[in-house]
Amino acid sequence: MLTGMTGNVPLNELGEFLKKRRAELSPRTVGLPDNGGPRRVAGLRREEVAQLASISTDYYTRLEQGRMQASAPVLDTLARVLRLDDDERGYLFQLAGKITTRTRSRGRQKVQPQLQRVLDDLTATPAIVQGRRGDILAWNALAAALVTDFSRIPEKHRNYPRIIFTDPAMRTLYADWQTSARLAVAQLRMEAAQYPEDPRLIELVGELSLRDKQFAQWWGDHRVAARTVGTKTLNHPVVDELVLDWDTLTANTDPDQHLTVWTAAPGSPTHERLRILASWAADQNLPASPPVA
Repeated sequence: MLTGMTGNVPLNELGEFLKKRRAELSPRTVGLPDNGGPRRVAGLRREEVAQLASISTDYYTRLEQGRMQASAPVLDTLARVLRLDDDERGYLFQLAGKITTRTRSRGRQKVQPQLQRVLDDLTATPAIVQGRRGDILAWNALAAALVTDFSRIPEKHRNYPRIIFTDPAMRTLYADWQTSARLAVAQLRMEAAQYPEDPRLIELVGELSLRDKQFAQWWGDHRVAARTVGTKTLNHPVVDELVLDWDTLTANTDPDQHLTVWTAAPGSPTHERLRILASWAADQNLPASPPVA
């Protein structure tokens, strides 16, 4: 560990280290759009790293120029954004004169068995289980038919806000996409107040802020909302218009896990169309989430 150093030598070295690691990454590497055109600098731009880390470009520029110290949470986030391995991360913390302990991990999320059993019993009602950050932990076949085949999405990208903003089909599916998207941002903002140093949440916000100007604008509005109840209209490609009430149940065994169900009043056109959609989903053999290991 580097201790007792004077002057700006370690800060300058930290800045050079950040530059080198930034130059090794491409937009595609970190999940950003790449138009294939020429770039003035090799690798990521400073502003791209800053937005992925949810810090200001000026703050990050000062770090690279050796003009300021970084806090341990910021260093931890930068290590994730720059895809540093364990040795590189330790070196980064040493250059900054910080203790090289990892941020306490909350562990990999797994759907609670009680929620999984409820989900398994819901054959005529679309339902999903969301965890922290809106990560989709489990779903039934009818939810896959209603929204999207979640099994085709890599697990690390299986996140509801991310799907709403990055899947073009969502803008057609939701009759009022803008209201649904703004609600997703407000719910994410509410969670950020509870877990302000969650590195994966910070990374998600940074990525979506770069990819979508509306997300960046709405995130900056600081609107908040809890996951409760509501009504949404969907323009479904198979059964046409669906007017669905959604409700959220929170697991007592893990308050970070929420079961969301979409229902319609018996006898309504939407109720009948859900029955048709369930039959179609069975014919398509759409997969539900695998059982909890």
